[in-house]
Amino acid sequence: MKVIVLGSAAGGGFPQWNCNCENCRRARANDPNAVARTQSSLAVSANGARWCLLNASPDLRQQLERTPALHPQGGVRDSPIASVVLTNADVDHVGGLLSLRESQPFVLYATRRVLDVLARNPVFDVLRRDVVTRVPLDFDGEMVLVGPDGASLGLSVEPFAVPGKVALYLEDPSSGPGFGTDSEDTIGLKVHDRNSDSFFYYVPACARLSEDIAHRIAGAPLVFFDGTT
Repeated sequence: MKVIVLGSAAGGGFPQWNCNCENCRRARANDPNAVARTQSSLAVSANGARWCLLNASPDLRQQLERTPALHPQGGVRDSPIASVVLTNADVDHVGGLLSLRESQPFVLYATRRVLDVLARNPVFDVLRRDVVTRVPLDFDGEMVLVGPDGASLGLSVEPFAVPGKVALYLEDPSSGPGFGTDSEDTIGLKVHDRNSDSFFYYVPACARLSEDIAHRIAGAPLVFFDGTT
């Protein structure tokens, strides 16, 4: 299994466009100890040919251009990106979907809650439904990832709920302390290579390291974890 870290910064990237803190000033001055970073996203592949994106950050176009493995490989229109898995509906993780328009087929996975958010916002209709298949994720075991041709990518994901909250732009103050948060708003993933039995955990935007999550990821060979508040 091959994993590429496309970006590792929080929302807004580093340096953040409207931030003038010491760290951001150092990044703009090309300080080697304060290297600029794009917003968090991973690419994973079982064979190095067909890839799945884990979240699609607003920096996605830049990330793709600097990653040769994700460049078109043949034909006038082509992409090795066969699927995208979203872990929540934050702008940090869905904004890049708009860069994947141009009638390029792939399969989009997310919880029903997140898919409903996309369906209610007509801007995401640039991902034509007859081209981009939308598949809901459930908390009931592993799901084999497939490409737009229906063939397995050799990968599966096991989604699980993590402490988090509804995306900022969806907060409803009238819904109480949680602003209307649902268990499907923020998920983590166990990503499994079905050919080699290798796996890793991807847990972005986690508000708290609960006992359940700590137990789940204990002993894992690789964990990508991003805490948030």
